[in-house]
Amino acid sequence: MSSFVLGCALSSPLSCVIVHTHTHTHLPGRDEDRGTHTHIQHPFSSSLASVSRIVQLTLSMAEGSGEVSLADVETAFHKFAVHGDTKAMGKEMNGKNFIKLCKDCKVIDGKTVTSTDVDIIFSKVKAKSARVITFEQFTQAMAELATKRFKGKSQEEAVQLLYGLIAGKEPANVGVTKVAKASAVDRLTDTSKYTGSHKERFNESGKGKGRSGREDIPDASGYVSAYKGQGSYDSKVKEDE
Repeated sequence: MSSFVLGCALSSPLSCVIVHTHTHTHLPGRDEDRGTHTHIQHPFSSSLASVSRIVQLTLSMAEGSGEVSLADVETAFHKFAVHGDTKAMGKEMNGKNFIKLCKDCKVIDGKTVTSTDVDIIFSKVKAKSARVITFEQFTQAMAELATKRFKGKSQEEAVQLLYGLIAGKEPANVGVTKVAKASAVDRLTDTSKYTGSHKERFNESGKGKGRSGREDIPDASGYVSAYKGQGSYDSKVKEDE
């Protein structure tokens, strides 16, 4: 008969131990006595996947205690996963968006964690032939990055601090494109900044002058339709005098 018990200190959810208890019962014809043997396994001696499960357990326990919520981290994951791809469902994240998340959320600080570190860890946690990672693989990557980003902190503290940078965040350039476009449009439609021939086509209020702003139109008015030199006679007489 076997049973598994997961024991965690309330003050430190990640300081968990997995207790595997065997109970042996004396059987006829055997010399064995009934007894109990307990094996204690530290969770961090396991693989990255096990660390990821412990991290998720920690964050689940933290919900409602004012600490980082795993749901908020997953929401941020989905927002970055669909960035720049209208067909993406948000369940998987490519390497480009993973690096963007790490940059925008300040996981990459240029000192303890660099773009190269992030790229290496992404390749480490993804499936061999895959080009994307799932949220579970994402948590595995974060478990590794946490101890690099916050050296000197316990695994629990490092993960909490790292997820605190990510929770509730979204791609930083949301809305930036609109501002840039608006600025370009304003520059192109501000007639006060026009120069050369373009400037001559508008008056001070910005209203177009029409044909007069595009061509030099001679004064062809006269007393009759065939007469083209109105006012020229008087000026000629004055010159002769």
